[in-house]
Amino acid sequence: MAADLNADRLVRALQGAYNQGKRRKDLLQLVATRMRQTGSPYTGVYLYMVQGNDLILEAFDGRPTEHTKIPVGKGLCGRAVAERRDINAADVSAEADYLACSIETRSELVVLIRRGDDILGQIDVDSDVVNGFDEREQAAVKEVADALAALL
Repeated sequence: MAADLNADRLVRALQGAYNQGKRRKDLLQLVATRMRQTGSPYTGVYLYMVQGNDLILEAFDGRPTEHTKIPVGKGLCGRAVAERRDINAADVSAEADYLACSIETRSELVVLIRRGDDILGQIDVDSDVVNGFDEREQAAVKEVADALAALL
């Protein structure tokens, strides 16, 4: 892995933006942009928020995706919500229910944004390398997701 996400720095930036009155969309976009700026393995960052029985793409940085609305239960993103757990797919080609945002994607990390028992949404990160995200990176993304949950 080439880069490590500096979760503390990103959380401070989020809190600063929130204190300046930034709205939800701005906070989500800040996360997407800053995470992707980390560099490889972060080749695409997508923030989906739960609306009813769907996940709606509200912010992203990286390659555009046609998956702007994903039913809960469909694909890795939908499965993470349905199973109420984060998913670190080391090799997306081994996942039968994988929905490709890009043909270059080789691994994907889905971390839920939770407030208590409620799932508000998720941070979905794509990587162009197999095994793109280790436990340390997953923990860093979770720290950012937890900060978002407190601010949204």
